Amino acid sequence: MKLVRNDVNIVRVKTKQEMKDFIHVTDDIYCNCPQYVPDWEQDLIDFFVPEKNPGLDFSDVQAFVAYRDEIAVGRIVGIINHRANERWQSKNVRFSMIEFIDDPIVSKALIEAVEKWGKEKGMDTLQGPMGISDFDKEGMLIEDFDLEGSMNTYYNPEYYPKHMEQLGMEKETDWLQIRINIPQEVPAKYARVAQYAREQIGLRVVKKTAHDILNGYGREMFSLLNEAYKPIFGYSKLSGKQVDEFLKKYISLIDLKLLPVILNDKDEMVGLAVTMGSLNKALQKSKGKMWPFGWWHLLKSLKWKKEDHAEMLLIAVRPDYQGLGVNALFFDDLIPIYNKCGFTWAETGPQLENNMRELTQWKPLKPLFVKRRRCYTKKIEE
Repeated sequence: MKLVRNDVNIVRVKTKQEMKDFIHVTDDIYCNCPQYVPDWEQDLIDFFVPEKNPGLDFSDVQAFVAYRDEIAVGRIVGIINHRANERWQSKNVRFSMIEFIDDPIVSKALIEAVEKWGKEKGMDTLQGPMGISDFDKEGMLIEDFDLEGSMNTYYNPEYYPKHMEQLGMEKETDWLQIRINIPQEVPAKYARVAQYAREQIGLRVVKKTAHDILNGYGREMFSLLNEAYKPIFGYSKLSGKQVDEFLKKYISLIDLKLLPVILNDKDEMVGLAVTMGSLNKALQKSKGKMWPFGWWHLLKSLKWKKEDHAEMLLIAVRPDYQGLGVNALFFDDLIPIYNKCGFTWAETGPQLENNMRELTQWKPLKPLFVKRRRCYTKKIEE
């Protein structure tokens, strides 16, 4: 089915060639952009494959490509996460993976394609950029376009949010990222609180092996994530199949000494931090392709020539243990390890701007709040 908007054709992706065009829309948009970090091409393909993406068990997705003169000039994905809509009592169609040249005809056609698709399925509100789960990329960058992106977040040109505003999109929420310089010593406040948590509350840091994680502990980790993240904006509970797929795909990329787990005196998991060395340079050099030489750049970054910073992907603390020193234990454990790895700075994943408990915990490390990104929303016209 084709939808025509002036001189732009919007095509619902069905063929291999259309998927290839969908993937490579970014080639021209970012060809001279040193900040851009590409996705692995295979990850983009797998997103639409039910055997590779268990989120499709409860979500509808549709990819679109915008063509002008048979050249791909934009793309977008429509997502209806039925589980999230049920959880939040909403009728949202999400948009994701949006890319477009600096032409308002193209961006308008893409957004309208998802609105029309969502309306056909009974949705009344457009929301995004958001994925199926919180572990997909989300939020459109609206500041700090001069800073390098990362493998777990969107980077986009400065004109993208301007197009969204012109299309009547409004802010629903913003995320911030936190950038810190790694100190040579653990700040005294963290060390003091960590000691209290160990001695008075009975908490301790442990490290699990890949065997442990793939044979039970991985499910327990994600159970903790589901519990800790339940009240967070847009979150929908991860299924067992999603957990297993995440573990299979990513456990080999994480140095497990950078993944501290906090247990209480009953050996219950009450905290988890997932961090890893950056793979930005590997992705940039490989251009998102594993073959013929992408695997080599990836292997170098993972095993031998680590990049200069760490990605602090997420922290989860069981609700009844929040404020009891769990985060201090993470810092007390990770800062010496980061120094041994040669990391000079670190950056978190996106944090909701109204999550003050999360944002204020970084104060002893003199944080910079960077890369504000936005989730937009718009009512779909009747």
